[in-house]
Amino acid sequence: MKITDIRIRQVGADGKLKAYVTVTFDDCFVVHNIKVIEGKNGAFIAMPSRKTKTGEYKDVAHPINSDFRSKLQSDILSAYEKEPVDSDNLHKKDIS
Repeated sequence: MKITDIRIRQVGADGKLKAYVTVTFDDCFVVHNIKVIEGKNGAFIAMPSRKTKTGEYKDVAHPINSDFRSKLQSDILSAYEKEPVDSDNLHKKDIS
């Protein structure tokens, strides 16, 4: 499975969440809302998730093996690092 498109939406708020990412696979399947998060040991990705009735979060979609997860994270973080920071590309978080 090839990653054929990565789109980055930067988040303008201060905090650990840096961007939302949309990834297209083989020009025919898309996953929205992958998050780029700045952690203590550098940036990493978090897969889209939803909150269950018990309050825990479960991934909606995720890689099945560590090799593909590593490739996905590497490709996303590479695209994120190349993305210029400009105010037109920021997705401002409403804090009201």
